[in-house]
Amino acid sequence: MSQDLCKLSAVEVAKLTRSGQLKVEDYAKALIARVEGRDPVVHAWAYFNPEVILKSARALDALPKEKRGPLHGVAVGVKDVIYTKDMPTQQYSPIYKDDHPQLDAAVVLSLRSMGALIFGKTHTTEFATCQKGPPTCNPHDPSRTAGGSSSGSGAAVGDFQVPLALGTQTGGSTIRPASYNGVYALKPTWNAISREGLKVYSLTCDTVGLYSRSIEDLELLCEIFNLVDDNPPPSTPLSLAGAKFGFVKTHVWSKAEPSVIDIWGKAKEFLTEAGAEVEEVELPKVFDNMTTWHRNILHMEGYSSFHGDYLSSPEQLDPWVIKHAVNEGKTTRKEHLESLDEIAKLRPVVDSIASKYTALITPSVTGEPPILEEPLRFTGDASFNLMWTVLHLPVINIPGFKGPNGLPIGLSLIAPRYHEQDLLRTSHAVAETFAKGGWKLQQG
Repeated sequence: MSQDLCKLSAVEVAKLTRSGQLKVEDYAKALIARVEGRDPVVHAWAYFNPEVILKSARALDALPKEKRGPLHGVAVGVKDVIYTKDMPTQQYSPIYKDDHPQLDAAVVLSLRSMGALIFGKTHTTEFATCQKGPPTCNPHDPSRTAGGSSSGSGAAVGDFQVPLALGTQTGGSTIRPASYNGVYALKPTWNAISREGLKVYSLTCDTVGLYSRSIEDLELLCEIFNLVDDNPPPSTPLSLAGAKFGFVKTHVWSKAEPSVIDIWGKAKEFLTEAGAEVEEVELPKVFDNMTTWHRNILHMEGYSSFHGDYLSSPEQLDPWVIKHAVNEGKTTRKEHLESLDEIAKLRPVVDSIASKYTALITPSVTGEPPILEEPLRFTGDASFNLMWTVLHLPVINIPGFKGPNGLPIGLSLIAPRYHEQDLLRTSHAVAETFAKGGWKLQQG
């Protein structure tokens, strides 16, 4: 019975708990047992306290049915750079060990108001910046990374420890772990969800990310966070017959491993068989500068974001953070401004390109999750994610394919800014087609 409860989606849990068919406390106990059995392997949690969880669960059970929200009792993991008033926010930094901010981040406040059960804090790289990973392992192969920086969030959802989790993305920190753990994730349009109460890395790029094991759960979260298109799509399912997809390799295609190149071809084949039109999209050459411009922005915005941490505790900072804090790369203000201005010019350009297609499709990752090697515990290459993040477009990782070692590899669907609902509708149809790729999430 406990395993069955762990497999429930957020939509299914909310239906049962709001009606009284399932007590939140019983549901929480099942998830706690799952975590206690699996955490010695997966290490998804930076903070996990069953007493706090059960106290919250009992309070939710005590609410009359008419006061139960759309997420009543649904367990949500929260990345440990997001403030939670009843749990520490430690940011995988010795500077903030056991630190307790006395407020919830805006995103957590929204979730609590809708009845969510905040289940714990998930592991992150230090300040959601570094390539050096936390203890988290991939639940499908513990010798490999779960990705980063939202390491624990992707792993916890992929391992059936919670149905939903929050991440953040400044480069590829939501989409890459989703691919590695074989789950869905949405990186919404930049600033569509408030970032108040998050550790800042880059104001230009930092975006709240959402993890789930179903598109329906992402749709539920989008409703809660008011991610509504100006012109909502039809409520009827999308037919792939007549749909048109633009496959975008981008300037970093040389980093694609053979497994990704193979999946690229299969995705085209599957969509074509379903009646869709597919074509390669070559972006204007100016987009080849995106990696450099993104780097310039992170260097300078990290320079200001980590200034206080560096002045107060330089000896406790990861060398990667110090590089930002002292501007080791000597990025100039002029380079920063040019990067901001040139990217701003390209946002409406890429919106226009994307609007010509049902969705753009691009790799989520360069390949299968890398093997963990001490001491770096490398969390993977974000090259295929960076430009979409700084262009502020909504992106969804769609699982369905697997690589030569049987591990998941996802592809990303991309839409113009503030077209989340349209992107989710498209994702339903595409996910059914990509499921032919052989990846199936199975509870271990």
